[in-house]
Amino acid sequence: MYKLPKVRILRRRNDFQRIHRLGKSYANRYLVVYVFTASGLEGKVGFAAGKKLGNAVTRNRVKRLLRECYRLNQHRLDGSYTLLLVGRKAATTEKYDVIEKAFLSLGRKAKILKG
Repeated sequence: MYKLPKVRILRRRNDFQRIHRLGKSYANRYLVVYVFTASGLEGKVGFAAGKKLGNAVTRNRVKRLLRECYRLNQHRLDGSYTLLLVGRKAATTEKYDVIEKAFLSLGRKAKILKG
């Protein structure tokens, strides 16, 4: 079982803004992944879902899907990056397996997967 410790989750607004502004983005229909390399933030991850996605229940569901997808696949990722995962509107109606495939395809595209 893979665990996602709280110390590895981004919480500060400044960190989110910095990754969003300076990170390299990769996107598909379901999510956007921002990849950032910075000292002090390696191995951390942030999850976001904007108000355009819907009400709080919908936004929280999307963030839960993204968190679970990251948690189960974190062993495949290179730990030297900081990631920001942002859900898109199409992710609100999809199941976990579709989101996971989208995440892994972006990981290959961004070259953040090991091996």
